[in-house]
Amino acid sequence: MARPIAREAAMQLVFEQLFGGEGETEALVDLIDYTPGESDRQYIDAVVSGVKEHAADLDAEIAVCLRGWTIQRLSRVDLAILRLAVFEMKYAGLPAAVSINEAVELTRKYSNETSCSFVNGVLGTISRKLAAKA
Repeated sequence: MARPIAREAAMQLVFEQLFGGEGETEALVDLIDYTPGESDRQYIDAVVSGVKEHAADLDAEIAVCLRGWTIQRLSRVDLAILRLAVFEMKYAGLPAAVSINEAVELTRKYSNETSCSFVNGVLGTISRKLAAKA
């Protein structure tokens, strides 16, 4: 399984949802010419539907950690990446370090260096809060 590729595909579908798309796995073939295997498809479907279902909670977690920003001011790419990473940490049980590292890599690819530091800081704060609750 190529989890980083599946995570990138999931991020793109979460991004699509921000603009009113359905975020269906079938869209991946059209978007990025990617046909996921069964285990990747299960991961992508679980993450994309989970992010959609928990969007309000994810946004609340993110919003608390923003300094001088609001959810509405974030770039849609950064928001999609943050939602995906917070979902993985909070609901999918992935280690925070893995989710944060992968989120920073996605940010580096799809956003910019300034956003990398920002995403890393927000996710670090969220991971510490989640660890304190556990």
